[in-house]
Amino acid sequence: MFDKILISNRGEIALRIIRACKELGIKTVAVYSDIDKFSPHVSAADESVSIGEPKAYLNQNLILEIALNTGADAIHPGYGYLSENSNFIRAVEKSKIKFIGPSAKSVEMMGNKLNARKLMLENNVPVVPGSVVPVNRLEDASGIANEIGYPIMLKASGGGGGKGIRMVSDEKELEQAFNLTRSEAKKAFGSDEIYIEKLIINPKHIEVQILGDHYGNHVHLFERECSLQRRFQKIIEEAPSPSIDSELRLKITSAAVQAAKACNYFNAGTVEFLMDENRNFYFLEMNTRIQVEHPVTESITGIDIVKEQIKIAAGERISFEQDDVAIKGHSIECRINSEDFDFSPSTGKITNHKIPNLPGVRVDYGIDIGSEVSLYYDPLLSKVISYGRNRREALARMLNALENYLITDVETNIPFLKRILKSEIFANASFNINTLKNAAFTKEENTDLEIAAVIAAVMNYRGRFKVNGNLINNQNRWTELKYD
Repeated sequence: MFDKILISNRGEIALRIIRACKELGIKTVAVYSDIDKFSPHVSAADESVSIGEPKAYLNQNLILEIALNTGADAIHPGYGYLSENSNFIRAVEKSKIKFIGPSAKSVEMMGNKLNARKLMLENNVPVVPGSVVPVNRLEDASGIANEIGYPIMLKASGGGGGKGIRMVSDEKELEQAFNLTRSEAKKAFGSDEIYIEKLIINPKHIEVQILGDHYGNHVHLFERECSLQRRFQKIIEEAPSPSIDSELRLKITSAAVQAAKACNYFNAGTVEFLMDENRNFYFLEMNTRIQVEHPVTESITGIDIVKEQIKIAAGERISFEQDDVAIKGHSIECRINSEDFDFSPSTGKITNHKIPNLPGVRVDYGIDIGSEVSLYYDPLLSKVISYGRNRREALARMLNALENYLITDVETNIPFLKRILKSEIFANASFNINTLKNAAFTKEENTDLEIAAVIAAVMNYRGRFKVNGNLINNQNRWTELKYD
């Protein structure tokens, strides 16, 4: 087992990894930028090293140098940043330090979405109809689009995070979308290589958590429902999916394991699928890292995925067999983002942070009092995870948790999350990846009762308010104010 692990990340995932390391008796090294000096992961680690400017979490040479200088024998990248950078993985391996994740080769095979599609087709994993080679000419794009039928999706081969994706409804839109997608792909991923997929109308986004070790063993930890998305970014996830029955579960988890075997995968990974209205599922991509939403899987299986990652990287076998894993109960996760009512970024210094300490509720947080929320980083502040004997209980506990979660001096999406969770669409699981485009979930759709409650809260609130971005204390000018 490792003696010391460097965490090359920040926020909630860095703190999550540190907690797992403590339980395994492993020392930790945190790295932090100037903005993150007072973040919880810095004080939680056994050692911490400043990396300076906000973008330094992407500085491969600096991260590796710190790992060597502090005597770390492994690096955990979390998600984002360097977690799927094959060049960094090779540099770490060359330095004799262990990378807690898959091989550089697996990352490259699955990181290029076009290559991944080819590999899945070769291994009998269902794939969305579309191109199997890069589409570099408008004429070729037009031919493929006409063959598979509109609407289509244009996607960057090296894409991720919702970037380099455009929907095209008909031939008239193709030329502009084609040029814009290639341009965005070049800027975001360094390559203008794109491909075409048939657009699956109003699909669900279902993903399967898998684990593999260095001895050829692969297991799945069942599926997660991730269809509630805004601008291709997940907001609410749950496990198991309320849309999957036992027969379909067997098929989709078997396909995920087959995908992992196809690229000789080891460590934690997630195979993502789209499922159409007829319950046909298609391979979308594989994320070769820990996922933001991994806690819901931990909740229903009782397996600590981060610990498994560390043990596998240390050369151990997966600590359980497939038959040992069973679904128990239901879990929901809500991502708490720093954004105001119109989804604009909200920044500032956290002056109060009180997490809900309630039965069946877990909070993975990356901020605390004194933390600086800036535009340099992802707006994710924390994750609230509820667990119940069934979906209804998990939902009730989540709503109670959100009602009792306090963050001040930055605005959050908690009101938006509550609106979704209280909807009939969520109750009957009739949502898909396009549901949150519906105006029913926007701020303007408040009921009269909700508006009255807001006005009453403002009139009675004796704290601070924002007027044109400035904080004041005059609670009587409620008609001019936006409550903070």
